[in-house]
Amino acid sequence: MIKPNFNYDTSYTQNRELSWLRFNERVLQEGCDCTVPLLERLKFISIFISNLDEFFMIRVGSLFDLTHIKKETYDNKTGDTPKQQLEKVFSAVEPLYKSKDEAFFRLEQELRHREIFNLGMSELTNSELKFVENYFKKNVMPLLSPQIIDSHHPFPHLWNKALYAIGNVQYKESSSTIGILGVPKALPKILILPSNKLRYILMEKIILYYFESVFDLYSVSNKCIISVTRNADISPEDEAFDFDEDFRSQMKQILKKRSRLSPVRLEVQGNLEKKLGKYLMNKLNIDEVQIFASKSPLVMDYAFVLEDNLSVPAKRSLLYTHFEPQYPSTLNRSISVKNQIIKRDVLVFYPYESIEPFIQLLKESSTDKMVKSIKITLYRLASKSKVIEYLCEAAENGKDVTVMIELRARFDEKNNIEWAERLEESGCKVIYGFEEYKVHSKICLITCMDKDKISYITQIGTGNYNEKTAKLYTDLSLMTADPEIGKDAANFFKNMLIGNLDGIYFKLLVAPSSYKCKMMELIDEEIEKSKRGMNGRLIFKANSLTERDIIDKLAEASIAGVKVDLIIRGICCILPEIKGKTENIRVTSIVGRFLEHPRIYCFGSGNDAKIYISSADLMTRNMDRRVELACPILDDDNKRKIIHILDVMLKDNKKARIMRSDGTYVKKEGSKNSPFNSQKFFIRETMLSNIKIKQERPGKIFKTKLLKIAFNGITKIISKL
Repeated sequence: MIKPNFNYDTSYTQNRELSWLRFNERVLQEGCDCTVPLLERLKFISIFISNLDEFFMIRVGSLFDLTHIKKETYDNKTGDTPKQQLEKVFSAVEPLYKSKDEAFFRLEQELRHREIFNLGMSELTNSELKFVENYFKKNVMPLLSPQIIDSHHPFPHLWNKALYAIGNVQYKESSSTIGILGVPKALPKILILPSNKLRYILMEKIILYYFESVFDLYSVSNKCIISVTRNADISPEDEAFDFDEDFRSQMKQILKKRSRLSPVRLEVQGNLEKKLGKYLMNKLNIDEVQIFASKSPLVMDYAFVLEDNLSVPAKRSLLYTHFEPQYPSTLNRSISVKNQIIKRDVLVFYPYESIEPFIQLLKESSTDKMVKSIKITLYRLASKSKVIEYLCEAAENGKDVTVMIELRARFDEKNNIEWAERLEESGCKVIYGFEEYKVHSKICLITCMDKDKISYITQIGTGNYNEKTAKLYTDLSLMTADPEIGKDAANFFKNMLIGNLDGIYFKLLVAPSSYKCKMMELIDEEIEKSKRGMNGRLIFKANSLTERDIIDKLAEASIAGVKVDLIIRGICCILPEIKGKTENIRVTSIVGRFLEHPRIYCFGSGNDAKIYISSADLMTRNMDRRVELACPILDDDNKRKIIHILDVMLKDNKKARIMRSDGTYVKKEGSKNSPFNSQKFFIRETMLSNIKIKQERPGKIFKTKLLKIAFNGITKIISKL
């Protein structure tokens, strides 16, 4: 079949959805890695499940939306229609369920050896069964809302990702019907049993066991647990939202609709009787390929609750050794952060280094008489946010505070709406961006005035202003007093306030106006170097690579002889090592303890390298349909720091996977003989650097002798990390 207007070369590209599923498979592999502590492995399986949930809600939901469009659309990496993509997705997902089940039950056996028991009802002792029965009668039964399906009781709405016990029920000689029993969200995920060991049972198992007691007038058969996943995407590919003038009220309406959107998947734990399965397919308007059977739990976020019930010794052996982000060794706690930034640019590497200096900068600015205004973009925030606290404090102290908050940060909308209201109450000017463009940039501008002289402190980051995720995600945060970057930042906020997306900038790359074309120009510079016999070099680190023009430009660079390293954690639609096309491209993915999140774009090598950090992934949505920023790294020390970060990651042979030419991933060779884990390396490096600085400049609390003792003790701890 010849596809109209399809002129793409698909020999070196792959479908984004299948690439994403391979990424999630790498997450699942962490749940199988015997070098990862047992409970952390359980968390990785849980993350695999929640990732897959979101994938179905967003990406599969988008593909279903596209199948309803009259004009046929084609994937520009494979030429497949949405329907063909869905067929391949469903085919690829099914074996992942089997892998997940196998990983889960292997892990359960290992946990039992450590006296952690996820029990079935048949495994309970008599006293435990009595305990569960009493708990059920007292705490569970009053919250249940059983329903049968008949002429007076139509098929109910099954809420998105909620768990339901379902089965065939029959009253005396009447015809068989269906009974449904929702697992109330108000109940705990697990019930901990009284024991000197950690023995627990999942709430859905308890409810399924007492299904007959609830439907006590009926005979029950073929009961199981089910969960429906619904389309949660408002529009495919982050296209425009249809807003009226009041953004906030519109978002509240959209949130209410979200859980009622069309089903895209039915999950079943247990045996789903054939007739009941056909009935559910009919009622949910789904096909058989959209039903996925699982022997392991359908929801596993209880993994994050278990650690609260562990003893201290058990935590040491079952969890990652605790690591607290370090205060950057390049900064002095006893000196104003603002004054240190004025002297030199500061680059902070989360979570190895702490977000505290930025929080401290906001705190100082909220009371500093020279600070006249603070402007910031917000996308995702912690539930308890010091960032918000100090912005509000600054406004209350008479500072001009402008906050551009994105109400469409997917699944964080409710949180952002509440923060927007809190900011407005404190006197901050709150704006909500654009109808057709999400504001995804991470920038904060602090404007100072001293004797009629204006100066700027600009912070630009690769990640959100979220104190919680700053301990879990790797990210970079630049704080600079560079006047040119400050002027660009001031111009950026002015343009955002007046709705101008086509501003002119001299240092910053800004999407959607100038970002992509400048990226292409910088790649072209490396292509020209190679054509002149020089060493062209590109190292890109991002979460995803899907943008077709960038992919083709990278292939062009490879053909010209440019050496290209792509460190892409998730989706990567370019295929490496395709003869005559991408032979000089190497793709690495790292999945480990921390979620790899920085976007770093390095053009060239050595002292002449041009390096940018950015909020934007290499995706069409980021470059064409979002407001994004990339900032150059101008300070030589910070350049060396970033090149060091990239070099260390490229040496990783423990958590890194290399993409092959068919899109599959394999471990690097040499990991058994000389394992190198980049994240462990950064932890050790940061801690040792911090101790060294304290030894060189001991303060009132830290004495040199005590530091030497601490150094010896901490190095022992570090060796275990």
